[in-house]
Amino acid sequence: MGTPELISSRSPRVAAARRLAKRNFRGKDRRFIAEGPQAVREAVAHRGPDGEPTLVELFATPEAATRYAGIVEAAHAAGARVHLAPDTVLAEVSQTVTPQGIVGVCRFLDSPFEDVLRARPRLVAVLAHVRDPGNAGTVLRCADAAGADAVVLTDASVDLYNPKSVRASVGSLFHLPVAVGVPVRQAVAGLQEAGVRILAADGAGEDDLDAELDAGTMGGPTAWIFGNEAWGLPEETRALADAVVRVPIHGKAESLNLATAAAVCLYASARAQRAAGGCRSVTPS
Repeated sequence: MGTPELISSRSPRVAAARRLAKRNFRGKDRRFIAEGPQAVREAVAHRGPDGEPTLVELFATPEAATRYAGIVEAAHAAGARVHLAPDTVLAEVSQTVTPQGIVGVCRFLDSPFEDVLRARPRLVAVLAHVRDPGNAGTVLRCADAAGADAVVLTDASVDLYNPKSVRASVGSLFHLPVAVGVPVRQAVAGLQEAGVRILAADGAGEDDLDAELDAGTMGGPTAWIFGNEAWGLPEETRALADAVVRVPIHGKAESLNLATAAAVCLYASARAQRAAGGCRSVTPS
């Protein structure tokens, strides 16, 4: 590839990227920002349902372009616009206090909920009323690590493309289907119709996760509903579930935070499903 010229803060390309910090512009442009080498590397490798590259534009400082030359070359080969930018310009485009020198502009990549159901998922995380973007991204990362088939963000949850959500997912956003803006009743009804058992995670749940595992009831297709960080799940959402399950606290901790509880629940389901004969691991043996 030819050496890109340094771009200035007055460039229309910089202004277009900078405005993606605001949700209304993200929605209008159907673009979002991915920061750091891990997220950008995953964005370069990702393709949308139409086969088009997800990464459309790349900004990198000269130092970062040298350090991550493979990412820059791959972005260029995929047809993305590649710009060299001084630190001052990256600071304007980046949403972090200490930018890592490489920022990508990506196309929206969420999947229609109907496509999630059509794939007959066996393990799904449903984020209902989750308002903290860091938690949303971290739960998405946990779901990816546990081998979940999809994540669903209801219409009452945070924007998937919030910069904090994208950063907290550490690239997992690009690994599994994510449906957004689905009303919780529609999400539950669709999953139940697809043969998925709905478990609501709640510290005050009537059922104990250990007891569920001991009873052998978690080997089938399962969707976990995770609620708001502060006040959990509203009663009307709990009532939609097939069971409301608490993670047992064996020590003196008052509770678990959302992301930790999600990791415990998702891994419990993944283990139970493997034991039931449906391998969820993608690690070669």
